[in-house]
Amino acid sequence: MTSTRVFVDANVLYSRTLRDWLALLQLRSSGELYTVYWTEDVLAETIYWLRRNHPAWNGTKITSIRDLIARTFEGGRVEDFSIDDSFPGRDGDDRHVHAAAVACRADFILTSDNGFFITDGDADSRPYEVYTPDDFFVLVDDSAPALVQLVTREQTMYWARRGGRADLAGHLVGAQCPRFAERVRVHQGKLSLPG
Repeated sequence: MTSTRVFVDANVLYSRTLRDWLALLQLRSSGELYTVYWTEDVLAETIYWLRRNHPAWNGTKITSIRDLIARTFEGGRVEDFSIDDSFPGRDGDDRHVHAAAVACRADFILTSDNGFFITDGDADSRPYEVYTPDDFFVLVDDSAPALVQLVTREQTMYWARRGGRADLAGHLVGAQCPRFAERVRVHQGKLSLPG
């Protein structure tokens, strides 16, 4: 079985919650479930918005986020793609995402950008499906609930060790993933954690 190719948009990588779930699920499945693809353009846009919305962050923090994304998804960098007029969406600024997804033969584009969600016949002409993070993570849970349970346990333990409340579902709701948040809440309810 080949893993699903998922091209990720900057609006997904921008969110720490979404980035963590995307990375951990790929890493814990050893890339067998899906592989994340990205471009330097997507990464630059992610860093631009992080800097713009967090002007007080020091350079080390921004650099470490950038390097961690590149290292975690290193096998998925798309370098060679040509932008043409085949993008069926409404926002011409998204043509690079479409072009890179086509170049890497992505099965899915993972985005929160409404411009990719076309309701007319043009959507049928795309060589990939478009998923919101919520729909994508629900699909992952449908396909590999034991994997989601494992990552839920790992994240719960991480936040507990840091002395915080492991409100994974609350963070997911905040990241516009209410259905997946409910799935994670159920998984957390089944955990038996050391005392």
